[in-house]
Amino acid sequence: MSLFVGLMSGTSLDGIDAVLVDIDQASQPRLVATHAEPIPEALHERLWAICHAHKVSFAELARAEDSFCRLQAQAVDTLLASSMTPADAITALGSHGQTIEHAPSGHDGGPPYTLQLDNPSLLAELTGCMVVADFRRRDLAAGGQAAPLAPAFHQVLFRAPGEWRLVLNLGGFANLTLLPPAEDERSPLGFDTGPANALLDAWHARHRRGRFDAEGRWAATGRVDEALLERLLADPFFHRPPPRSTGREAFHLDWLDAQLTGRERPEDVQATLAELTAASVAMGVMMAREQFDAPPAAALIPCGGGAHNPDLLSRLAQHLPETPLVASAEWGWPADWLEGGAFAWLAWRRLAGLSGNLPSVTGATGTRVLGGVYAS
Repeated sequence: MSLFVGLMSGTSLDGIDAVLVDIDQASQPRLVATHAEPIPEALHERLWAICHAHKVSFAELARAEDSFCRLQAQAVDTLLASSMTPADAITALGSHGQTIEHAPSGHDGGPPYTLQLDNPSLLAELTGCMVVADFRRRDLAAGGQAAPLAPAFHQVLFRAPGEWRLVLNLGGFANLTLLPPAEDERSPLGFDTGPANALLDAWHARHRRGRFDAEGRWAATGRVDEALLERLLADPFFHRPPPRSTGREAFHLDWLDAQLTGRERPEDVQATLAELTAASVAMGVMMAREQFDAPPAAALIPCGGGAHNPDLLSRLAQHLPETPLVASAEWGWPADWLEGGAFAWLAWRRLAGLSGNLPSVTGATGTRVLGGVYAS
């Protein structure tokens, strides 16, 4: 038995997922235990402000990183205590950190970059565990997008003989993985399709109480503004071929506001944003199928927070009538814990000296061993 912990906090800023994974001698991951550590309101507001700031002081970054790292350690402690797992039984923690900005093409002619708040040295001190962190920048250095990284893990869990499958992560942003049948020699294709919860949450927070639209109930009360949807979908990102990735630096409330007339009902905008997510995912599916000359997939497996949004799932089903939506739990891995599991698995890959990226997904010039190691 080889135990790893994966730590993931996505662009939705809602919490830290801590996932305990056993990876056996056949390299197969098994979910052992999970814990979701909510991000307190004060830290949520601080991280939100940093993600949307034009200028941030070093002191502000340091305070936010320290608070975030200590919350990660708390998540690990709770996970291990609840599963009755001693810290010395853990081979390593795989820490993704908190993405602040992701710009794989750079800004204003500058170099590409991706920034995650993380302090693996402090995390190792607080938990007494070895830490593997900074997974993205090696792929970036090799000419890749540094995202998404989860498709390599999706391949391990869901690729099967005889059928095509799609995995859709609906976090702050949506990313899609197209898995060919196991007998097909081609590597999976994966890329970001566009915004998901990030814009839905931001618009909801502006107009109503709470961080998010629970189960898409508010969006379901509105009507899609077809003219607004057309303007939003005209953004060049949605028509760019993969590899591609995106984040808050591209899709934010200022981007949305620039497309509004000011006469829209807030609930109609929310409905339109949900439709934007579903429509852009469907565009991504068609783009992936055309690139691989693939038939309709036998299943689309939703994961992430959006997998609990019936309104959003209903819209996806309408856009993809040929492809049934199948819960990831039917293949033994619940939807909430896929990304956390991926970073536990990537930590195992790092210590084994194995590559963690898929060049067919990120566009890197080759496979690379990802992450730096911080001893306990």
